[in-house]
Amino acid sequence: MRLALLATLLLAAGTVCAQTVVLRAAGLVDVLAGEAVPDAVVVVDGGRIVAAGRAATVEVPQDSHVIDLGDQWLLPGLMNMHVHLDLLLPGTMAATHANESEAELVLRMADNAHRSLLSGVTTVRQPAMFPSLAARAGRFTDRATMPDRRRDARPPDVALARAIERGVLPGPRLITAGEMVNITGGHGAAVTPLHDGPYDMRKATRYQIRAGATWIKLAISGGIATPVGGIGQPLMTRDEIEAVVDIAGRHGVRVTAHVGSAEAARVAVEAGVNGLEHGYFLDRDILRLMRDHGTWFVPTIVVSQPATFDFFERIGSPEWYMERVREVGRDHWRALEMAIEEGVNIALGSDQHPFEPNDGTTATVREAEYYVEAGMTPLQALRAATIDAARMLGMDDSLGALSPGFEADIVAVDGNPMEDISALRTLGFVMREGRVYRNDWE
Repeated sequence: MRLALLATLLLAAGTVCAQTVVLRAAGLVDVLAGEAVPDAVVVVDGGRIVAAGRAATVEVPQDSHVIDLGDQWLLPGLMNMHVHLDLLLPGTMAATHANESEAELVLRMADNAHRSLLSGVTTVRQPAMFPSLAARAGRFTDRATMPDRRRDARPPDVALARAIERGVLPGPRLITAGEMVNITGGHGAAVTPLHDGPYDMRKATRYQIRAGATWIKLAISGGIATPVGGIGQPLMTRDEIEAVVDIAGRHGVRVTAHVGSAEAARVAVEAGVNGLEHGYFLDRDILRLMRDHGTWFVPTIVVSQPATFDFFERIGSPEWYMERVREVGRDHWRALEMAIEEGVNIALGSDQHPFEPNDGTTATVREAEYYVEAGMTPLQALRAATIDAARMLGMDDSLGALSPGFEADIVAVDGNPMEDISALRTLGFVMREGRVYRNDWE
């Protein structure tokens, strides 16, 4: 019995190999050089890549453990920059978890993290837990009313990130933003008052940073999942946004903003936010401003396009929600096209679980395919899901490429995705920090 339990735990944690691991494959994608390298070998030791390139140029250490992937192609582990592991949307999904305890919430998030890793996503940014969801799980956004024993309670996403980092649980590298900083009546807000005015916003930002957040997420305009108000309304004031950017900057923490409004986006970019999420109604002038300021755009286009509406049917979304989804679809698509045309920094994010089935593949892969359909080359889409996402995080010296010194986060697909981005649909091998979590070709 104990041996069986141990075997199960080892399987869940990934295959650990103390010796040097060598991956052989038909080729690899060098996202830094923009090249497809045929007949490839990658050497991994201590969880990091020590050599990568053509087999003829890479020395394979003796007594290394060789994994021959045959005709497959290697590329960096995928990165998804907009994932709510605690996702609950209106309808059947929310009703199913209406009475979820905080313990149940963390377990659900841990399961979603594990499934995300198995889908080939080795790094995830969780751009905040919704305050309303956190409150429902027994937490309070208003710390003044929180019992003493809970005032310093660590947000579930931060706790999960630390557990994954320690190797207690299998999952992708998790970059966290704690709870979303919001205003009364804003997108994702609970019905009770949250934060209003610059002083409140400064305090809320400090709480999230103290709790362990490495990003701060603002909701500066209306949103699809909020049943009242226009999606494009600029709800948060300039002084509130500037207050958050100021405090976050003092701590070396980055700020991103949920936005549907072009007007709100302009204020946020001018205030110095690092990124904008969704951007349903962004126009060319705002996109050019983003480009000039180096502001990142995480499109989450998969949430508004008809080809992926099966997701909403599956989770039982109510009609009012679908009306709001349909409202943004055409403008959202045009915003993505213009962002690509204007050379805005784009990092892939899906706003669904990375593994979520969508149009015959996962949300992450379908998001990348949408980018190509909107005007990117396959290489640009791959970069948005790897090295460019790492650059947005400020981690492009160790993540997002198959280069010596980088973390050994590696996936394999059947075919060269630089020729056809849909090769990502065949993903069947996942390694994170040198541990193999999935190999469909064994």
